[in-house]
Amino acid sequence: MITNNKIQSIKDLTLRLETLRHQNKKIVHCHGVFDLLHIGHIRYFEQACLLGDILVVTLTPDCFVDKGPHRPAFNQDYRAETIASLSCVDYVAINEWPTAEETLQCLRPDYYVKGSEFKNTSDDMTGKIGLEEKIVKQIRAQLAFTEDVVFSSTNLINRHLSNFSDEMQQYLSIFRERYQIDDILQIIEDMSSLKVLVVGDTILDEYQYCEAIGKSSKDPVLAMKYQSHDLFAGGVLAVANHVANFAGQVHLATFIGERNSYEDFIRSKLHPNIKPYLGVQVGAPTLIKRRFIDSYTFNKLFEVYIMDDQGPDTDQDAKMCQWLMEEIPKYDLVIASDFGHGAVTPNMIDVLTQHSGYLAVNTQANAGNRGFHTITHYPHADFACIAEHEIRLEKRSLEGRLRPMMDSIG
Repeated sequence: MITNNKIQSIKDLTLRLETLRHQNKKIVHCHGVFDLLHIGHIRYFEQACLLGDILVVTLTPDCFVDKGPHRPAFNQDYRAETIASLSCVDYVAINEWPTAEETLQCLRPDYYVKGSEFKNTSDDMTGKIGLEEKIVKQIRAQLAFTEDVVFSSTNLINRHLSNFSDEMQQYLSIFRERYQIDDILQIIEDMSSLKVLVVGDTILDEYQYCEAIGKSSKDPVLAMKYQSHDLFAGGVLAVANHVANFAGQVHLATFIGERNSYEDFIRSKLHPNIKPYLGVQVGAPTLIKRRFIDSYTFNKLFEVYIMDDQGPDTDQDAKMCQWLMEEIPKYDLVIASDFGHGAVTPNMIDVLTQHSGYLAVNTQANAGNRGFHTITHYPHADFACIAEHEIRLEKRSLEGRLRPMMDSIG
């Protein structure tokens, strides 16, 4: 096929272009993901090819596409074949690197062409265009920009080919109408100055990956063969790590076990921006939720909780409450990530609700607490994050309308 003849490796294309340069051909280069070929791309290629004699398009390989989950929507071979089918394109190659700098040095085009949306390089948050511009100058090429209608493959895929539910799509549509990207970026920038205190249960999430080898010969039990395992910092540790990616200062208050504390592991998994205060639950282990996973299907077979959910003793409880009363006034935001395993005591809840300037609460219902751990343990919260089944558990209602139940809890 002619289309397939157009598709070359970077190495072969480099040699081919060298021959064409000796024939005084002007080389034009376009680079991108091109996940969903649309009219904006086609006009971009058509304008680019007018600048020279040979139009070369290179694609970001699948492993380096950073457009979000489930991307690229079309793999690199499909994307290459689609672009090669255009009459204005002479050659297509799948890049070997995350960005175009090395590719430019190999291909050494006369023109490197970007769309009009990249014209103001100061607006490029990734900094990639600025780096490419430096290489263009080094190889004595020219950086050119097309002028035409701008479409976004990401926007088209998110709106029309999304894996999200209709409800989520509706929410995203409303969100887009209310907020611009600059609004979101400003919020994220403002968060960098926040001082945040995170309080809650330490949970270590362990996954034991196994292969089914048959039924036990003596008992009606499925026999599994161990293959590997992972251990993750979960519970309030995961919450604190997420917050630390945004906030300028994060303090973590939690309890670990006296036995099998995993303290070194816990400290090693915390974001450098987190200052931990680790109380010790006397005589207890650090809580581990151990899941056994079928390694072929990744289905969870069963899980075992290694825990003592009685919570800290009176002295440790009083010590933590005193520490909280002294520390809370220093923070803009307090987050209670309460998984209901005893780390957040009734006395601590009183301190949190009475002394926090702004208190955000999540009371998670799970297998270890389901039926008795609900949001109304907290007499006050400025923000509550709970799921629908947790609201229904609180109101003891399977069928009632959700909005009235939410209003009554608030």
